[in-house]
Amino acid sequence: MMAVLLTAALFAVTASPVGAKEFIQPTYEFSTNYYDAYGEPDIYASVLGDTVFERGETAQVRIVLSNRGVLYGFKAKADVGTKESDHAKSLKEIEYESLRTTAFGVKAEMVSITDNIEVDPTTSVQTLDKLYPGVLPDDPMSFTITISDNAPAGSYVLLLPVSYEYQSQVEMTDGSTVRLGLPDLDHTTFYKTRNTTLQIPLVIEPAAKFAVSDVEGELTSGQSGIINVTYTNVGEVEAADAFARIIVMKPLSSDRSVVNLGNIAPGESKTASFDLAAEISAVEKNYGIDSEIKYCDEDGEIEFSDNIIVEVPLRSREARISITTLALAGILLVAAYMGYNTIRRKDDKK
Repeated sequence: MMAVLLTAALFAVTASPVGAKEFIQPTYEFSTNYYDAYGEPDIYASVLGDTVFERGETAQVRIVLSNRGVLYGFKAKADVGTKESDHAKSLKEIEYESLRTTAFGVKAEMVSITDNIEVDPTTSVQTLDKLYPGVLPDDPMSFTITISDNAPAGSYVLLLPVSYEYQSQVEMTDGSTVRLGLPDLDHTTFYKTRNTTLQIPLVIEPAAKFAVSDVEGELTSGQSGIINVTYTNVGEVEAADAFARIIVMKPLSSDRSVVNLGNIAPGESKTASFDLAAEISAVEKNYGIDSEIKYCDEDGEIEFSDNIIVEVPLRSREARISITTLALAGILLVAAYMGYNTIRRKDDKK
């Protein structure tokens, strides 16, 4: 078993690039520490592109991690002496110690602390093998977020917990690691783990938003009627020159599907009256009619609201007995009764 482990360790070290972690970490007995280095990685996050989003939007947040770690200097820990070989090893240790500010095995996970923003779990975790000071990654980390349709406008913060490792100590070996099956290992590296949480700011921009606050009127199968729909601007900005439009399908129809509402300030309500007709075969139930608001935003750009459902009740014609129907029924009964009396009188005379 020991032979198998040593062989695997030898293969791992031989195949690994300089600076990679050793498969088996030698202890302090096999190494000499000539210097201590001072400095650590210092991780920052920057957002690429616009940080302003709209309600209901699904977007990519692209993050670039940067390492601003600074190597402050070295402190001698062991006497180098006069041996040229020891002096060479001490200089080599300084070279290895210079990687102290490099972050290894970087893992970043985006977390939303509000129900108004959802982070796609398939993209919430991103990794980097290494992050050198002053060197930006080739590709940014990309996280997918979805903004709720009901999210209030304003500033939000997403959290980005980041974990990584860095070199805490480098020591030079003097060839004694050959006993461990590591003849080519001239130094050993010890690592520490660091965790930091970065903040990613973003903004949900204010906009007009509409909701149906009231519906008056009802339809009857085989007849037409007026339906009054009240729209309320529940957003943060005024909607100028607004028009309400309904989209009806069989068994309903409308000759006038667009109504001018004018300007609608935040919190203000406007009522649109639509003339609708229902086919005689229409089933008695509540019908959901699609509607939308077309308006101009603060910049004069034409915008369209999300689809707004208008619930319209419809009653069956057979379910009601009108006054006209009752009058006709009465006339028929009177005519039948008179006809019956006339026939009976004729029979009596005979």
